[in-house]
Amino acid sequence: MTDSATETVVTDSATEAVASATLRSRIEWVDTDAAGIYHNSTVTRLVESAEAALVRERGLHGYFPVAPRVRFEADFEAPLYFGQEVTTTVRVTRLGSSSMTFEFEVWGEPFEGSGRVRAARGRYVTVHLDRSGPGPARSTPWPTEWVERLTTGGPPADRPT
Repeated sequence: MTDSATETVVTDSATEAVASATLRSRIEWVDTDAAGIYHNSTVTRLVESAEAALVRERGLHGYFPVAPRVRFEADFEAPLYFGQEVTTTVRVTRLGSSSMTFEFEVWGEPFEGSGRVRAARGRYVTVHLDRSGPGPARSTPWPTEWVERLTTGGPPADRPT
C-alpha cells in the first residue's frame, strides 16, 4: 500500500517553504524488533521514501547522487508496531543557494484500539554537490530548473518526469 500526494506552498521568496510530500505506508516485520516495535532507524527509511516521492513528483532527475544529507535530527515521541499504517510528511522549509532544509513528521494511524499518534518529528539538511570533475565534490548552487520545480509546483505539464 503506497499512496502519495504533494502539496505546493508558494511564498513571496524562493528561499521559504516551497514543497511537501505525504506518503502512506505500513510498518513491516523488517522494521521491528522481536516484540514488533519499530526500530528508530525506520524513521529514516520512511522519511527518505517520502522525500523520494517529492523528488519524483517534482521531476528532479539525478537528485539523490548529488544531494547528500549533512545533518539529520529526530525526536522520537511514540512507538509504532508491526502492521500499523503510518503517514510520513516531508516539507522543504528553506531552499538556500546550495542547501535545502526539510522538516518531517511520522504519524502512526489508529491501531488496535489506540488513536492516531505522532511517532517522530525532525529536520534534515541536504547539500547540492558538483561531482563532475576530479578531486573531492564541492558544494554548488542548485540547478535553476530544480529551483523552479520546487517553487512552482513541479515539472511543466507538457514534459514527462
